[in-house]
Amino acid sequence: MRPSPEFIAQHGTTLRPEKLTWTRRHFLQRSGMGLGMMGLAGLLQAAAGQRDGLEGQRGQPQQFPPTARHFIHLFLEGAPSQVDTWDPKPELQRLDGQAMPGGEGLAFGSPFRFARHGQSGIEVSEVFPQLARKVDELSVIRSLWTDIPAHEPATVFMNTGSLRLPRPSLGSWALYGLGSLNDNLPGFISLRGPKFPNGGAANWQSMFLPGRFQGTSVNTNAGDLHKIIENLRNPFVSLREQRAQLDLVRQLDEWRLQAMDGDRQLEAEIASFEMAFRMQSEATDAFDIARESAATREAYGIAPSGTAGQAGGKGGGGRSEIGKRLLVARRLVERGVRVVQVFIEGWDMHGNLKDSMEKRAASIDQPIAALLEDLKQRGLLDSTLVMWGGEFGRSPGRDRNGQGDTAGRDHNARGFCACLAGGGVKGGYVHGATDELGRAATVDRVHVHDLHATVLRTLGFDHEKLTYRYNGRDFRLTDVAGQVIAPLLA
Repeated sequence: MRPSPEFIAQHGTTLRPEKLTWTRRHFLQRSGMGLGMMGLAGLLQAAAGQRDGLEGQRGQPQQFPPTARHFIHLFLEGAPSQVDTWDPKPELQRLDGQAMPGGEGLAFGSPFRFARHGQSGIEVSEVFPQLARKVDELSVIRSLWTDIPAHEPATVFMNTGSLRLPRPSLGSWALYGLGSLNDNLPGFISLRGPKFPNGGAANWQSMFLPGRFQGTSVNTNAGDLHKIIENLRNPFVSLREQRAQLDLVRQLDEWRLQAMDGDRQLEAEIASFEMAFRMQSEATDAFDIARESAATREAYGIAPSGTAGQAGGKGGGGRSEIGKRLLVARRLVERGVRVVQVFIEGWDMHGNLKDSMEKRAASIDQPIAALLEDLKQRGLLDSTLVMWGGEFGRSPGRDRNGQGDTAGRDHNARGFCACLAGGGVKGGYVHGATDELGRAATVDRVHVHDLHATVLRTLGFDHEKLTYRYNGRDFRLTDVAGQVIAPLLA
């Protein structure tokens, strides 16, 4: 390393080893004040942000007045059947057990009854008795379609808008646009069970967006509060000592950044260290649902401590566990987290559809209804867009021509459903339709890119203008496609 002009002026050009080697005492004497000033600079910056009303990281210029300030995405992994939940097909019932037109196997009429609910009269399957009571607050899209009926690519596509190349996730784009509201929590948190979803971290990655926009993945099944986010607290040193260590590491990293003329990965590392330190106090509080009343926990279907979870089978995927994730989602939104992604596994039903659908639907029915009611009572529903659905739909025929109670449904990318509530979307509204058997979207078709464009519109962004320049090109979530579903907006 070439010595600075000041060094040469003080020591001359003859460089002896003892003049190039610093002891720890020398280093602290020379840099101690600098470390302190770094901490002061951070405090002054935070104070400036509060004075400006920014409360944290600035976002991007919005093109429209936002109707949502937060986004909760409930992802039903495995692809729920549209014709057994939100899209009734009387003709499919009539043809049950017969060969379907077009040579696509035997028709499989839904084993569940549909009935009209609310002032809007939207038809809802009997598997959702609690959500049926909320139907006047929902927008139901019955005409979604995607590009490929394979779980992993379709899951990543629904969460990133890209089938082939790794791209930033929907949550990362939303956080990049909105900016953060809480300096002590990540702006984008992904809640899941013990198993990673199809596609893994690709579903919450930031890719070429700065690392601070990446989702923080949390296993809510971990049990002990301090294990939900592993290694959050250092058991060996105090907070004051951690702060001193972090300041030292940050200064060394910033010297390296200057020498390298910037390094995106190193910048992300600096941001992650800082966020991890700040999270120690607030994160454990946000995930501590024991602070909620017994009545609130019961509303979400959370079993009392020491009893088994309800409705939904083994592996912690029942109503109690899903209720915990959704209650945590509300607590995170309450604390300023912009985007919460919730994975709900168990919807891949190639066989035993009747029994499996009854269990899985029961595991989400009460918790999602409770989330909507809870957000509404706290004045958060109008500013929070809640969306749920899967990566694609299911076929109207019997998978492998299965019979009786063992029958299931195969994958179907041509037509499926999603539901939205709050955040500036219409209530009691149904958009689009599939054909008479539920095979494919035919009326007002909605592609995944259209859905993403609409989500960004509720957050105040023109999806064509929320871009990030990388490798000589301006990228966006919707690539070169996408149309806002204007009738969906309130």
